[in-house]
Amino acid sequence: MSRTSKKAAAASRKARIEEMRRAERARERRNRIITITLSTLIVAGLVGWGAYYINSANEKDEQQAAEAKKPVSGEKSWDAKKLGRNHVAEPVKYPMNPPVGGNHNQAWMTCDGTVYTKAIANENAVHSLEHGAVWITYNDKAADADVKTLADKVSKTPYTLMSPDKTQSGPIMLSAWGHQLSVNTASDPRVQQFLTKYVQGAQTPEPGAACTGGLTAS
Repeated sequence: MSRTSKKAAAASRKARIEEMRRAERARERRNRIITITLSTLIVAGLVGWGAYYINSANEKDEQQAAEAKKPVSGEKSWDAKKLGRNHVAEPVKYPMNPPVGGNHNQAWMTCDGTVYTKAIANENAVHSLEHGAVWITYNDKAADADVKTLADKVSKTPYTLMSPDKTQSGPIMLSAWGHQLSVNTASDPRVQQFLTKYVQGAQTPEPGAACTGGLTAS
């Protein structure tokens, strides 16, 4: 091969190498642009999703707060400021049955999802209400199936208790401090509404007080 041919071949190889290098640099630039674009889109998506999640959570909290202020349909309420809260040793004559507050015994009924098969003393149950419990009572008008359904629900719900009360007017009654609801069946959706609203609800005079360690029999 002549010197001229060698020079031409060398120049051609150099040109091909330079072209390959330019192509590689162009490919690297494209990859960087793609990576930056994807990263930007991902970050924007995450920011947008985070904002959406926060807004949704805030809206949910606001909705729950608004719902918590609404009374359960058909419930009766009493002015909590007028309900006594003194500890007394003697029986108390309450203006409503079952009672929803007032002076009470210093010992509370254990209300950690506790189901009592016999009537319990009002004075001890009211103390449980003061701790934020919901007390479910029933009389002979309540169907056996409803009593079982409610007992199952109570046994799975801390800060609740359940007992029979032959003297009450409604078949099934739910009582919280200052609030009471009467229903005919356990399937009434207001049962869960009442529990959701008043188990350790805003009406609780002593939020966080124990429902364990109290009396376990009347």
